[in-house]
Amino acid sequence: RVDFYGIIDELNSIIGMVRAELDRMDTHHQDGGSRATVRNVKNKGEPKLALIQQELFDIGGEASFLPDKLPTAMTVIEQSQADRLCSEMDVWTADLEPLESFILPAGSPLISTMHLARTVTRRAERAALRLRETEGHQAVRDIVIAYLNRLSDWFFVFIRWSAMILGEDETLWVPLGKRNL
Repeated sequence: RVDFYGIIDELNSIIGMVRAELDRMDTHHQDGGSRATVRNVKNKGEPKLALIQQELFDIGGEASFLPDKLPTAMTVIEQSQADRLCSEMDVWTADLEPLESFILPAGSPLISTMHLARTVTRRAERAALRLRETEGHQAVRDIVIAYLNRLSDWFFVFIRWSAMILGEDETLWVPLGKRNL
């Protein structure tokens, strides 16, 4: 249990790093002109990431209690939060080209830090499933696992969308037999 909510805390910290990377991005060119692409990613990402941090704190709080000891006054995430992540992904996916290869976790500091958040989200999901194995199915609510699963997908789609908007190339995996070494 401590491992699970510790990973949630780690993920929340990494999202703080993503937000710091967004904040560091200059919204104006050296000549003073506006960088609309950066503003677009910041305006879309910042409030969504801030909300996700709040929701992860809710999950961490819930995870710190034994399932039958959850305070009755505690508000917990519900299906609507996972559905919101899916709706946001649908909007971004409509702008993206279909994938033709796997994408390696690389790129600018912003993109790379988001990949780190994505992979730690997957680790949190695995920790929740391990907790269920040791404490039983009731140890972690289905919606918490579903939310974490959607969140890792959300990061992947937001990474791709952000890279497209910012004009960054995705680093594609090249299968061993096709690499020119």
